[in-house]
Amino acid sequence: MNEPEPLARFYTDLVRRLAARDHVPEGRPTTLSPWVAMSLLQKAVRRGRSDLALRAAATLLRDAPDRLWRRLGLIAFEDVGLGSLPTLGLTVAALRGKRFRQAVGGDWPVASLIVTELCAARKSRAADELLMAIETLPHLAQQRRDFASMTNARLRLLALTTNDLHHRALALTYILGTDRPGHPLPAHRGEQALAVDLLDELGVAPTTLAICREGVKKTGEVLPLLVALLALENGLRADPTDDPMPPEVLIGDLPVWALDQFTREGKTALTRLATTNSAVAAMTAEMLPKPERVRFLGRLLFRVEGSLLTNRVGGDLSDRLHAQQTFETLGVAHRHAAQALELMREDLPLLNCIRAAVMKETSHG
Repeated sequence: MNEPEPLARFYTDLVRRLAARDHVPEGRPTTLSPWVAMSLLQKAVRRGRSDLALRAAATLLRDAPDRLWRRLGLIAFEDVGLGSLPTLGLTVAALRGKRFRQAVGGDWPVASLIVTELCAARKSRAADELLMAIETLPHLAQQRRDFASMTNARLRLLALTTNDLHHRALALTYILGTDRPGHPLPAHRGEQALAVDLLDELGVAPTTLAICREGVKKTGEVLPLLVALLALENGLRADPTDDPMPPEVLIGDLPVWALDQFTREGKTALTRLATTNSAVAAMTAEMLPKPERVRFLGRLLFRVEGSLLTNRVGGDLSDRLHAQQTFETLGVAHRHAAQALELMREDLPLLNCIRAAVMKETSHG
């Protein structure tokens, strides 16, 4: 193999795990759209629900295989992250390419193994919570503008000398590059190799660096680099915990938590919720202009339902990032954020009724 030794280890481990399996779970695709299937896959992984995650993965492998493999890479770095670096290594090994997967058993045996491992892994969303912080925290608005105008060489020097984690993460994000459609940060032409070299200079361990380098190559996102950055600072507690989950509600055999603001059906339901006289809709209407309300409700829903984890591992820094993401990145005062989150929890039964109605209409259509 031509790959660096740390990655070769994970390719070998993947092959061994595939050979040691007693059986490959049956792939049972459903009739879900690719967008709902992607949402179901990611949230089922977060909740450790391998039964649902495997169904969603089988659906994507049949209907949108490229989306399946990229989504698995994103899930690994967004939702597992520092919780299990070996699981990240196994996932990037599976992303090596279709020819490799065919040589070691085929797409479904590999995909089903990775999905099962992701579901079982200890999880940390610290990298994604750091990303949300640098993209949205009000007190970083000036830095977002200033850093975008700096050269990559100056950003590198800043990242090497600052003690501020958010400034270092923001500089690293710009060095990677933000000049693509839809990016929430100002456009800045990046240099991927320089971003990876910066992490090497900062002292990221070789195996972690190799995993995250491959992760950014396969996903095109900064999350793998933020995982590597956090590996320098974040001590995790030994014992994982489960987030408190709302009661599960099914629409047919689909859990309602799959319908978030990034699915057509979920966004339609949130749009209807915004027009009701519910407490969360009323508070949202008081605080925000009409064009911003559905997005705000979607952010609330993400925090009280969509981002919940089983097997969550924390630590002092992880806990601070989680609290910051929960309360400070909503774009409203902390006291309003806490109240709005509680109202969304209370109004989940109403939203679930609306979701059921939307799905019924979609089915009839």
